[in-house]
Amino acid sequence: MTQVPKKQMAQVFDRHGGPIQFREIDVPRIASDEVLVNIRYTGVCHTDLHAWKGDWPPKAKLPLVGGHEGAGVVVAVGDQVKDITIGDHVGVKWINGTCLSCTYCTTGDEPLCQKATMSGLTVDGSFQQYCAAKAAHVARIPKEIPLDAISPILCAGITVYKGLKETRARPGETVAIVGAGGGLGSLALQYARAMGLRSIAIDTGEKKRDMCKALGAGAFLDFVAAGDDLPNLVREASGGDKLGPHAVLLLSPYEKPLQHAVEYMRPRGVVCSIGLPGGNAHVRALNWDLVVKMIDIKGSYVGTRADTAEAIDFFARGLIKAPFKTVGLSELPKVFEAMEKGQIAGRYVLDTSK
Repeated sequence: MTQVPKKQMAQVFDRHGGPIQFREIDVPRIASDEVLVNIRYTGVCHTDLHAWKGDWPPKAKLPLVGGHEGAGVVVAVGDQVKDITIGDHVGVKWINGTCLSCTYCTTGDEPLCQKATMSGLTVDGSFQQYCAAKAAHVARIPKEIPLDAISPILCAGITVYKGLKETRARPGETVAIVGAGGGLGSLALQYARAMGLRSIAIDTGEKKRDMCKALGAGAFLDFVAAGDDLPNLVREASGGDKLGPHAVLLLSPYEKPLQHAVEYMRPRGVVCSIGLPGGNAHVRALNWDLVVKMIDIKGSYVGTRADTAEAIDFFARGLIKAPFKTVGLSELPKVFEAMEKGQIAGRYVLDTSK
């Protein structure tokens, strides 16, 4: 029998934008339909920064333990849990639990469940050594996969994989990935390649350019250097007909990239928005281009349990490698600071033992 301590270390904040405290708290008790996961590693997502700042419409519970990319080992299971055993490797994702019985849950769209709970927002997440999660929704991780390397897949990987599926782009077609040099983008480039898509990476800076090219980008465009000429440059890079990409994956949390995307998108293309800026950002685009080119603009949320299994399978087959840097859980405030300054290429992963 695994010995579970009564106390643990966690990163906690008591008010939005307030001090993030690395302090001792109780290990959570689990419900009959939950598992207790000894989190070994957890990725840091931009969503975690928004939860701390409180600048999204859904407000976080307070006090809060953030985080939703936690990979670890099951150390306790509830009485109703029959398909997970102590010692299994699992992941704690953004969707912590759903009702399992509404229209969305029963038709494979469970992230849209109106009773869904979110790790690191409405329930305590993975910035702690032990985390409770609904057994039905934890990701199943093969034991041969390193837990540090898989943690960014649990949100960033699943989210971009789902977004690429939502674009309906087919093998051989071109997708422009806006924000390609960040944690989401670095994975989107690889999933695009694994799915047989050509990619145009859009971001800024030499460091991100080099990383994007190494990860399979067919072209890299620096949006700062390009300025207002970016739409023309994207069309030039999109292939022989120069009509523009078949799809655009918007990972950038700003408004301007959407306006550009509608300009350079080919007729009947799909613009899929994933990035969620803080505050009251709006979607604005030139209506003429939208209508006469019959462009679809849509949003994509996180993936389903089926999407999760597929995204992890791509990783398990060696087709995806998440660029990451490991630091201790105690260093979360420094990671947030670097994130706000746009200094992160790839993903930071926190080791909960430090």
